[in-house]
Amino acid sequence: MPKGIQQPRNTTVKDQRTQITLEWSRTFGRDSTKRFNNAQAFVDSEVIRLMVKYTPSRNNILSKAAVLGTKIGSGHIYYTSPYARYQYYGVLMVSSITGSPWARQGEKKVLTGRNLIYSTAKHPQAQRLWFETVKTNHLKAIQNGAQRNAGGGIR
Repeated sequence: MPKGIQQPRNTTVKDQRTQITLEWSRTFGRDSTKRFNNAQAFVDSEVIRLMVKYTPSRNNILSKAAVLGTKIGSGHIYYTSPYARYQYYGVLMVSSITGSPWARQGEKKVLTGRNLIYSTAKHPQAQRLWFETVKTNHLKAIQNGAQRNAGGGIR
């Protein structure tokens, strides 16, 4: 999380005929930090919510892992599931010894170049790179929501 937005100093500009003084509200830094943090919390929550329908699922563990691993407002989404990265990139990895997708503890796995095939029983739109899909499909709505949560209007 950011430390906060710095409070600007008041400034006076003079020329031969005019003097202009820019005075900042004494709470500008604190208020701006609060608005920014509200917007960031919205983005984090909304991205997690929207990723669910694109996330592969047998038992919703990956979707829950995002909620459990993420500190809302941090700007980072973390998955607590050990296989989340493997599922996210969606390329089959096999044991370097047996060639099986199941490997013993400590055994190295190697990429095959074959994409995983996801079940769409629970999430019909399940796919690899689900965060990228959310950005592609929902970026403008997320930006508008963040702007509203930051106290701004929609462009």
